[in-house]
Amino acid sequence: MTTEFEEDDAPAEIVKPPRFSKKQKIIAAVGALALLGGSVGAILMIFGGEEQGEKAHPAGEEGGEENLVDVPPMVINLRSNDGQSRFLKLRFLLVAASAGDVEAIEGQLPLIIDRYQPFLRELRPEDLAGSAAVYRIKEELILRAADIVGKGVVTNVLIQDMIQQ
Repeated sequence: MTTEFEEDDAPAEIVKPPRFSKKQKIIAAVGALALLGGSVGAILMIFGGEEQGEKAHPAGEEGGEENLVDVPPMVINLRSNDGQSRFLKLRFLLVAASAGDVEAIEGQLPLIIDRYQPFLRELRPEDLAGSAAVYRIKEELILRAADIVGKGVVTNVLIQDMIQQ
């Protein structure tokens, strides 16, 4: 004797809740896309930057020792409001755009140094405070060298020592 009740009593299929909710799946997908996009961007920056760098600066010409011009150390008397003697000892290198530009810079070095002197003598001790001061000084030295040897001949200034006394 079977009744309707017994047939309905049969165990129903057990439905497991999903392992991840819909919201978690969307967050994971967005995170994976961001990671993938960041990786592709980093690869393009690394390999894309080299191609542009090679075009702008032919191989073996930038950063080599042959492209550096050593400027004799300079000791400059700084301006001060309190009347005390303050000095700046500065030792740096000029980076030439190419090996051929090194000769042009070396030939004009006395004029370049003469152009640097008035600027450096007008500096005050306050002007040398902080890392931004080094950047400003480098930019001013590059501009003053460009006035003498031409724009783009001196590409950078490498400061080796900058001591304030």
